[in-house]
Order: sequence, then C-alpha cells, then structure tokens
Amino acid sequence: HLATSLPLPSERDHLRPRIDLVVFMIDIKSKYSLKNVETSLTHVDASFFLGKVCFLVTGVGRVNACSIETNAVCKLGEAYCSPVLFCELELEGIRATTAQRLLRMLQICAGHIPGVSALSFVSLMRKSDDD
Repeated sequence: HLATSLPLPSERDHLRPRIDLVVFMIDIKSKYSLKNVETSLTHVDASFFLGKVCFLVTGVGRVNACSIETNAVCKLGEAYCSPVLFCELELEGIRATTAQRLLRMLQICAGHIPGVSALSFVSLMRKSDDD
C-alpha cells in the first residue's frame, strides 16, 4: 500500500492490514520530498523505528540536479536508527536490486526469515562507531 504522507486516514483502520515495514521515499531532487518525510515521521510510533522503518533515496544518479544534501538524509537515518538505501530508479538493474533488498527487508520485518528479527537486522546494517 502506498501513501503520499502520514497520518493515514483513520476511517479505514479496520480494513488496513498489519504494517510490517514503512519505507519513506525521498527524491533527492526535491526539497519538498524531504520536508514531507520529516513531517510524516512524527506520525510513526516510536517502536517502529526498531527495525521496521527505512529511507529510500531516489535520483542519486544525477548529482548535479540534487536539491538535498545526501549528508542530511544520512543524518536522518542516524537520528531514527533506520537504514538509508540509495538508488537510481531509472536504471533497471539498480531498480531490480533495490526491489530485492526491500523485499528481503520486508520478509525479515514480517517474521518470515527464521532466526532473524527486524531489530537484529537493523543492528547489522548500522555502521559501528569505529568506522
């Protein structure tokens, strides 16, 4: 299911399936995109940031067209203890690889991978303080 922003409308709560993973998409060419994500973050329960949220940054193949500093997005990921994935959706190979990574993250978050929890997965994705 896709939403352009949060909060989700409450009138369909009883029909909404369980949410296993929240992916915030940020178009690096649009400052509005980052502002929308920052505003939406306040509507996500704090427990979700324990392995069930990630940031997907699109448009990274066009560095000269960027309106957002990649450092700002990385800081957002650090602040919310959530992984940041960078991709270029216009390139089929990268798009397919990114989709596979997101699918694997979803499988982990939904509990379909034995022995791996969302929390343990996100801790593996975080870089150590020594890096």
